[in-house]
Amino acid sequence: MAEDKTLTESPPYGWAALAAAVVFALYAITLAPTTAFWDTSEYIATSHILGIPHPPGNPLFVLLGRSWELLLAPLGLSVAVRINLFSAFMSAAAHGFWFLVVHHILGYFTEDRRVRLVGAAVAILISATAFTVWNQSNVNEKVYTVSLFTIALLSWLAFHWRENLGRGRDDNLLVLMAFILALSVGNHLMAFLVAPATVVFVLMVAPRTLWNWKLYAAGAVAILLGLSVHLFLPLRAALGPVINEAAPTCESVGQALTSIVTWGQTGCSELSAALSRSQYDKPPLLPRQAAPLSQISNFLQYFDWQWVRGIMGGETLGAAGARVPFTLLFSALGILGLAEHAKRDRISAIYMGTLFLTLSAGLVTYLNFKYGYSLAAPVADRALHEVRERDYFFIVGFSVWGLFAGLGLTVLWQRLTRYLGGSLKKAAPVLVIAAIPLLFNWGWASRRGDWAARDWAYNLLMSVEPYGILFTNGDNDTFPLWYIQEVEGVRQDVTVIVTSYLNTPWYTKQIRDLTRPCPEGVSATDTPSQIVCQRAYEVAAAAAIYAFNLGGPKVLGTVEIPVATRITAPTASIIQLDTATIDGVASAAGYFAISEDREVGLGPVTAILQGGSVVMPWHQFALSIIANSIGERPIYFASTGSAASAFGIGRYLIREGLAFRLNPGMPTESETITRIDSDPLIGITGLWVNSPRTKLLAERVFVQHGDIPDGWAFWPDQPSVGIPNYYAWMYAGLAQAANQAGDTDAMDGYSDRLIPWQELGR
Repeated sequence: MAEDKTLTESPPYGWAALAAAVVFALYAITLAPTTAFWDTSEYIATSHILGIPHPPGNPLFVLLGRSWELLLAPLGLSVAVRINLFSAFMSAAAHGFWFLVVHHILGYFTEDRRVRLVGAAVAILISATAFTVWNQSNVNEKVYTVSLFTIALLSWLAFHWRENLGRGRDDNLLVLMAFILALSVGNHLMAFLVAPATVVFVLMVAPRTLWNWKLYAAGAVAILLGLSVHLFLPLRAALGPVINEAAPTCESVGQALTSIVTWGQTGCSELSAALSRSQYDKPPLLPRQAAPLSQISNFLQYFDWQWVRGIMGGETLGAAGARVPFTLLFSALGILGLAEHAKRDRISAIYMGTLFLTLSAGLVTYLNFKYGYSLAAPVADRALHEVRERDYFFIVGFSVWGLFAGLGLTVLWQRLTRYLGGSLKKAAPVLVIAAIPLLFNWGWASRRGDWAARDWAYNLLMSVEPYGILFTNGDNDTFPLWYIQEVEGVRQDVTVIVTSYLNTPWYTKQIRDLTRPCPEGVSATDTPSQIVCQRAYEVAAAAAIYAFNLGGPKVLGTVEIPVATRITAPTASIIQLDTATIDGVASAAGYFAISEDREVGLGPVTAILQGGSVVMPWHQFALSIIANSIGERPIYFASTGSAASAFGIGRYLIREGLAFRLNPGMPTESETITRIDSDPLIGITGLWVNSPRTKLLAERVFVQHGDIPDGWAFWPDQPSVGIPNYYAWMYAGLAQAANQAGDTDAMDGYSDRLIPWQELGR
């Protein structure tokens, strides 16, 4: 019987390794050359400096990422490319194990080794090129490729355990699986979603195993050892890395272990808060944040993207209609594959089916998302929608469905072979169907040549004068800045402040300590990955625009640079509050409502807090920062919204490049400062623009790798479409200022640069 033969043959590890290598090559060819938007920059930076990313901290990922970076160091690749390759390797290795899993399953279908090898290859091709799987594998945007690897590995170990049942020490594999599962929690809880399918599998194969008390004893030790990777968090946090989110410190190892074992229910409060992700307030299962049918529709929308994402422009109405036949095709193939699998071997089919249900319907239920970002929903309020697409949460589920489709295509091949008189070669053309996702997803999944996030970070930081403070709003105007500062060492003198984090005491204290003047004989470069004191402005890490103030050139290209003042290091921290005061403001007492408008004097600037609003800790800390620093440091905002609008200080802001500088007092028109007269533009370009400085930055300092914006047909990530608009608004401000000055040639030139950015920002 076919089943018996599979037990006597050695698994095709060589073929699986080859399949993984081919998948890795595909991901490497389409690899992002640097960082990307959303969480990519945070994870690359924290891996590089052994920092701590957002809760729950992902210690396993950070340690693996740093180890991989060091392993590839002799190749001379950039840090970003090395860690992006880590993501590619994890996903490719996962598909190596998926190859073994599918080959094993096909052993119940046929004894023909050729069919099993080709069928496994076909399944891997579909799975690896499903849009979300591919798009998450050629850049290190998230930690989920490690979860994909873990689930694929554990699936193979489960099947291997069944094959070797009764041959002695077979339960050792279960102990190993328990260790891997517990260890993988240090990457992300997603890997734990393999547990239900595994338990069901063990109960169906050998329920007697669960009566073995020795297994529980060994398993408990293995689980504890696996979970102990989380000790990295308090140990590293205590050393004060520059990126130390939630600062999960503990007074003792015992307290830390208590937090880890109870997963944040008891133990030391800081580590417990990080592990339980308390700052994010995960919604309960009920009430639902969106109508259940809309949540299901959102999942089906993402499923629809997987097979021909880029057809007819990707996101047009015509493209959505054109995808339908292909979505139905791969749905039917998956159903056929799973149905045939159930006929051939019910146990392994139930395992795979349970796994998919957990990773799809189970996740939809558990995550309880708001209305999908781009899903047509019966609500117009954007606050009721997710802030971005969430398809990456379902990466493993889509990968598994790709395996089902591969099984179904293999069944179709076998049936067509019988119809054609038994010739596998004559029926082989049907296998070309497996290449459809490869062909139609390439344009959308590939990240080759995408420097947009890195260039954005560089350009935004270069808009800020030495030792400046830059208030940012969220992930995409913050994390890329962290990356370029901590990984590439660019403009570390700038203090980047994400306003929402100022609601937490740990972040406020870190900003305070990061901006303290360095004592005599102490340099922040002594331990560059840790918070020591104010990091110095380095000419080598900046454009020449500021270098002349330290004795460098006074001309950038052919443009004369207006001399300001000599660059000197600040003499005080931007936050002059003790720890007790910070803790008090960041507590519940730090939130209070005001019924009427309230003016707050900030030296030469007057802020206005609107009546009827709630004053939060970040408001109080930000106002304190401005008041303390306005006479000594230049203060900037990444946009006229968020913090600037909350304080009613937009009238003081002057555009300089991509940022808005807070002028110490009401600006007045001059040879360099222009007031924008066109009302519709004021909200986006700013009321005032420093044309010479912005022109110098845009033309001589800013970088744009590749052919963006002119060569880009679309902006691939709609939720971050504000980024090209920032550039468009900058050129709009310059164009309007030139128009008001009567310089039509300059206005036309700026308008020519404005248009392609506008097209990308639609």
